Amino acid sequence: MSKLISDKFKEWEKLCDERFTRLKKNEEKINKFFISAYGLEKELTPDVNDEDVTVRRAELQREIKSLISYAVGCIFGRYSLDRDGLCYAGGSWDSSAYSTIIPCTDNIMTVNSSDSGLTAAVISFIEKAYGQDTLNENLSYIAVALGGSGDAHEVLYDYLRKSFFKEHCKVYRKRPIYWQFTSGSKKAFKAIMYIHRYTPDTLSVLEKKYALPYFEQLKSRLSAQNTQHRLSNGSEKTAIRRNISRTQALITEMEGFIQRLHILAEEKIALDLDDGVKNNYEKLNDILE
Repeated sequence: MSKLISDKFKEWEKLCDERFTRLKKNEEKINKFFISAYGLEKELTPDVNDEDVTVRRAELQREIKSLISYAVGCIFGRYSLDRDGLCYAGGSWDSSAYSTIIPCTDNIMTVNSSDSGLTAAVISFIEKAYGQDTLNENLSYIAVALGGSGDAHEVLYDYLRKSFFKEHCKVYRKRPIYWQFTSGSKKAFKAIMYIHRYTPDTLSVLEKKYALPYFEQLKSRLSAQNTQHRLSNGSEKTAIRRNISRTQALITEMEGFIQRLHILAEEKIALDLDDGVKNNYEKLNDILE
């Protein structure tokens, strides 16, 4: 059995085309019957335009984005490669439903690096679902489908960081089930959670396990840049000063984010999904995308 996503897409594309052609012919037969029954042959045609057929043809970028969304669902436990359909959307957690992909334990995935957090987890999903021997080819295929160029890991990271949440909100009509934390306009820090696994302790975990360590990383980066600046000369200093300025801006943003996050974490905020996504979203609005 093929483990190449490109081959799987071709199979899906063929199935969609067959289904599309079959439905189009059936709709035209129905039109022809009623046109004949009402004597409208001179006024109407039974032909159906492709855009009016009620099923879609396969479209590579859309299908790849759906695959990534499914991968994220498995990473958070909403879906499982070991069971069909929805696995968890509240209620009792059944750990026996997951063996191929084990969901993240604390319901938080950062989106701050191409080699860790959500990016690494999606790559791990592709490897486990399609095999290690085809991983690089599959990642390259995904990167091209997403419209990126260069390193496939970076293209995937760029999509997850800049576009995934926006795409998700479109699909769920601005009522997302994955919520994205962000430090502010400069996007120094981003992380995603699954609302059905949120608990009043989630924000405390976000602060202590993820935000504060990342804040320390930024300060270490700034220290290294300052050292580099002292040891450099000529044109190098200008470029390094720009990097120092950017890092300082990220640190300032993180300071404000951590302050807001700490206040909310201390409140141990509970969400009641019966009140709707919008009402619950407002409770954490100060730290969300």
